[in-house]
Amino acid sequence: MDWLLPTVVTLIGLRLAAQLALEALNRAEARRHAGERPAAVAAVMDDATYAKSVDYTLAKSVFASVETAWEVAVLLVVLFSGLLPWLWARFTGLAPGAAWSGALFIVGTMILLGLPNLPFEWWAQFRLEARFGFNRSTLGLWITDQVKGRVLGLLIGFPLAWALLALVGWAGTWWWAWGFALLFGFQLLLIVLYPKLILPLFNKLTPLPEGEARARLLALSERTGFRARTIEVMDGSKRSGHSNAFFTGFGRFRRIVLFDTLMAQLAQEELEAVLAHEIGHYKRGHIPKRLATIGLMQLGAFAAVAWLSQAPWFNTAFGLPAGATAATFLLFGLLGGLVTFWFSPIGNRVSRKHEYEADAFAKAAMGGAAPLVGALRKLSQKNLSNLTPHPLYSAVYYSHPTLVERERALQT
Repeated sequence: MDWLLPTVVTLIGLRLAAQLALEALNRAEARRHAGERPAAVAAVMDDATYAKSVDYTLAKSVFASVETAWEVAVLLVVLFSGLLPWLWARFTGLAPGAAWSGALFIVGTMILLGLPNLPFEWWAQFRLEARFGFNRSTLGLWITDQVKGRVLGLLIGFPLAWALLALVGWAGTWWWAWGFALLFGFQLLLIVLYPKLILPLFNKLTPLPEGEARARLLALSERTGFRARTIEVMDGSKRSGHSNAFFTGFGRFRRIVLFDTLMAQLAQEELEAVLAHEIGHYKRGHIPKRLATIGLMQLGAFAAVAWLSQAPWFNTAFGLPAGATAATFLLFGLLGGLVTFWFSPIGNRVSRKHEYEADAFAKAAMGGAAPLVGALRKLSQKNLSNLTPHPLYSAVYYSHPTLVERERALQT
């Protein structure tokens, strides 16, 4: 169909223009506040730290703009240079059967398409992050991570892609519904297996030792009705100075994971408040709501792939065989973001609502807002967070409210 390729090019151009415009707006907003700290953030950072956070915001924004333009250039080459048909011919000749060859095409192509971005990942880690004191990684560790990630992608992605493509022949017209059930079930299984089998390949997890911190966190878990299987500390400091906390798994497989950098940055009561916030997500039912949303989106995606794979005009527009479901899966993965980008403010709005609810839970669990406010201020300071993002930029990219917004809500 004559309209398809011009439409794709237009959508690529519109998304690129929006992304570059948003970065420019955010840089302008940061520069506008660079001369003097806004009153709302004066209690969070001193002048020197605030100036450094502005520099960090500007540096990341310029880098993001260049990286985005590069990614668009790579996407255009991939879609319109004949590379995909060439890869299809090479990969499909290496394995017998549509499911085997199709899975090899999908996984192999995705691994290859990740290579052009490696220089940007290296620069981000060893130039940008290092410039502001966050990089703790070594070149050897970075290379090892890259190799492990791609090997895991092959070991996990290939069998999964093969199973999905095999369903096309086994399940007939409704293969996409069975394919969704397979993928969603696998993701639930991975939530349980990830902290035991995958995370230890990259980080060392050790049980939180006996002491005041462990006693306080376990007491918090008990009084909030969140009984985790274990509390572990992750050596995040071997790669970055940034900090975080999260829990993995569900049911009796729940695990609380704290970055060692977080342990070093926060006082005991503040650490307890951060954990209370994470527990708030669980107690307010955010996890099943997110899983349900993801499931509905994936079901719609599978239905779209099934429809497009039968459309004689879709695959052939990019030089790939009509009816080849593997080719449709890959094209959908490459092009889907052109549409979903415009809906990101909706997802972020829901996510920020959940963050406010988790903050409110932590405030109640801690008997006041002060511990969580103290933790959020320290984390913003240590991570050089942008405290004054442009509202449009925040709407599109921020899944969490800003510190000022969170403090305002906690104080009401």
